[in-house]
Amino acid sequence: MSTGEPLTDPSFFSLAFGEGRFDHGDVALVPIPPGVTTDPRVWAETLFSRDAIPAPVQALFGLRMLFAAMIGLRSSPSGVFDVREVRGDEALLAFDDDHLDFRCGVGVDAATGVVRVTTVVRLHGWRGRIYFAPVSLLHPLILQSMLRRTRRILARRR
Repeated sequence: MSTGEPLTDPSFFSLAFGEGRFDHGDVALVPIPPGVTTDPRVWAETLFSRDAIPAPVQALFGLRMLFAAMIGLRSSPSGVFDVREVRGDEALLAFDDDHLDFRCGVGVDAATGVVRVTTVVRLHGWRGRIYFAPVSLLHPLILQSMLRRTRRILARRR
C-alpha cells in the first residue's frame, strides 16, 4: 500500500513523551460513548479515582507498597496521580521519583470518538528495574480495566 512517499498524516503525539527517552510505554484506547464529555481533565481525574480502580487492583496496590518497602523505596506521596497540565485535548499526569519517572497522557479525540491513554516510564537504577518488572506485566491489563470502568462511570453521569 506504500507509495514510497513519506507520511505526513496521521501523526501521533502525547504530552507523556516528555523528553523522548523511555524504558516502557503502552497505549490503551476506548471509544467515547455518545453524549459523554470530551474534557480530558474529567477523563483523567475519573480514570484515577477510587471508583475506577477495581477491588483486586486496589489489593495489588497494597502489595505494591509492601514490595516497594522491601527494596528500600519510600511510599508514594499523595497527589501522584493528579493532573499536572491540560493542553489541547490531552491531560498530563506526571511524577518523578528516585526509582522511576512516569508520564501519563489522557487524550480525548472528539473527532474520532476515542480516548487514548499513553503511559511512559523512565527507570532509574536497579530498584526501578526490580520494582517495575512485575508492574510492567500487569500494567496494560490494569489500565484497560480502569479505562473501561471510567467509560461506564462517565456514561452513567450523562
